[in-house]
Amino acid sequence: MSYGPNSPYFTTGVVSDQFLDIMVNRPLPKNPDDIYWEITGTYHMRPDMLAYDLYSDAGLWWVFAQRNPNRLQDPLFDFVTGVGIYLPTRTTLTETYGI
Repeated sequence: MSYGPNSPYFTTGVVSDQFLDIMVNRPLPKNPDDIYWEITGTYHMRPDMLAYDLYSDAGLWWVFAQRNPNRLQDPLFDFVTGVGIYLPTRTTLTETYGI
């Protein structure tokens, strides 16, 4: 069992080919191209929808929590209307994670 580079579990080990080990975060560095944005009602608790609209890949929902660890400790329940976060560009994702 292994996870691809688009997965938040890509760097997390697998135990006995059955279970994920303790989660290893995939830090996303700050970049001057990042855009500061406040979550709107459209994306309230829906990071997957925002990931799809920005990157054409709903599976990249986790990058928002990696880029904003102090604002989004829980990538779903902290993703609420009015919270300001930084949005990494697709170029940053490609350069950092190879995706």
